Amino acid sequence: MSTPAELRTALADRLTGNGVLTDCEWESAARAVPRELFVGAYFAPVAGSVPTGYRPVREGELGWLEGIYDDRTLVTQLDGRIGPEDVAGQAAVTGVPSSSSTLPSVVLRMWQQLGAEAGHRVLEIGTGTGYSTALGAHRLGDTDLTSVEYDPAVGAAAAAAIKAAGFSPRLIVGDGLRGDPDRGRYDRLIATCSVRYLPLPWLHQVEPGGRILATLSGWGYANALALLDVTGPGEATGRFLADQASFMIARPHDRPPRPTLDLLPGDESPTLIDPATLDDRTGGWVAQLAAPAAIRTGAGAQQILWDLSTGSQARTAPDPGGGWTVTQRGPVRLWDRVERALQHWQAAGAPREDGFGITVSPAAQRVWLGTEDGPGWDLPI
Repeated sequence: MSTPAELRTALADRLTGNGVLTDCEWESAARAVPRELFVGAYFAPVAGSVPTGYRPVREGELGWLEGIYDDRTLVTQLDGRIGPEDVAGQAAVTGVPSSSSTLPSVVLRMWQQLGAEAGHRVLEIGTGTGYSTALGAHRLGDTDLTSVEYDPAVGAAAAAAIKAAGFSPRLIVGDGLRGDPDRGRYDRLIATCSVRYLPLPWLHQVEPGGRILATLSGWGYANALALLDVTGPGEATGRFLADQASFMIARPHDRPPRPTLDLLPGDESPTLIDPATLDDRTGGWVAQLAAPAAIRTGAGAQQILWDLSTGSQARTAPDPGGGWTVTQRGPVRLWDRVERALQHWQAAGAPREDGFGITVSPAAQRVWLGTEDGPGWDLPI
């Protein structure tokens, strides 16, 4: 059986070999920080279960250590309150993942993309298990790193693990969307949760010339990773990156509990857009930009959009005569908005996320396609 050090070395070798690790300082961090200190137990999804069931995997069990050094996300909490230690035996439970240890490859790639170096003051939003924080402390030192965690129980566990790993960055339990409550000034900000829009406190705490790296998500759960340069107080501009990063949405930005969806009659019309376009990674992102208050279910030709703020609905279906039809009801014509956005995107050649940019001011946050004067959509701030 392999030792933790051997598994850690093998993981770092894979990430170096496949081009994820390109900076020798971050490679050193990957080889030094023991992930098993931060994930004493985790949930493994039960294959084929609907809804997804999760089985606890505890320290010392067969496959526990190998799972930790597999390059995958490890779910550590469900529904904001259930941990592996709360589940008896090997029983499977259902729930919505609310905390996790993200894939090491994603965490390390993002740290490199942030461009943080020794001497930079860095604010991390979302301590989580503390693994990412420890990597940052190894590379940057304790003094210039601050990390904020929303959940007190998660934050306490992370603090203990970070200390056990030999690091002592500044750790805060609080609402990371408000930034550092002491109003410190930073050169870099990295978020390991996703947000519907860039919180203005972040834009005021990062110095002009500094950078913010964050994942923009929404109630459709499409994600895109943005790297922004702060140009002034409350102002920034940047572009989305080709690399995908999917994080749990910050709890204050998460969608509200939804009632049972009743599909009601509405106005029927043909659509020129194949509804399956929404199943494409970027297609779903564009649809979310056009209808940011909508959740999406279904797949292929049968998509359902439901606006939680107005009750508006749109649902598609194949037309027996060919093509597709859409039924819409409510004050917001959801599919009309999505169709126009997808047509703009397709006319531009259907680029991936790095074909989009973002401009932020105190008054608005606008995602645009191609260039700043191209088609655009305002984020819901």
